[in-house]
Amino acid sequence: MRIATLTAEGRGETDRLLAELAETLIAEGVNAAGIVKHMAHESQFDNGCDMHVRVLPDGPVIPITQALGAGSDACRLDPAGIAASVAAVEGGDLANADLMILNKFGPEEAEGRGFRTAIATALEAGVPVLVGLGLGAQTRAAFEEFTAGMAEALPADAQALAAWCRAGRA
Repeated sequence: MRIATLTAEGRGETDRLLAELAETLIAEGVNAAGIVKHMAHESQFDNGCDMHVRVLPDGPVIPITQALGAGSDACRLDPAGIAASVAAVEGGDLANADLMILNKFGPEEAEGRGFRTAIATALEAGVPVLVGLGLGAQTRAAFEEFTAGMAEALPADAQALAAWCRAGRA
């Protein structure tokens, strides 16, 4: 089992690093599965809580947040968008991928839903998995429990991330 996490400092930095890494590796011919933040989408909200993800390797782009209005402070996560992105990843050739990248092990995964099955499927097939992991204590605890503490924490460095991914493919 080969699984690693990335937690970068700075708002959106983990998303940026993973999206750029995916582009680099796909351009090199890596058969990547999973999702990354669609960086071309511009949020309509000051807090950036308006996200679209791109299913790897080549789409589709799926919105995963709801438009609840400018005054809302409720969770904008759209369960239907998450379900659509999970279905797109699970419906792909995950077992034959060279690598799986997941932009974030988030609240859905912490609650036992979301991409947990896709992560497990990839790992069982010997596919290395790289996951963005936030700073929230509950999410981190759920991730540690899910992986039985076997995940490696990688530095927020593009070259180190690419090296880990390439080594897993060898």
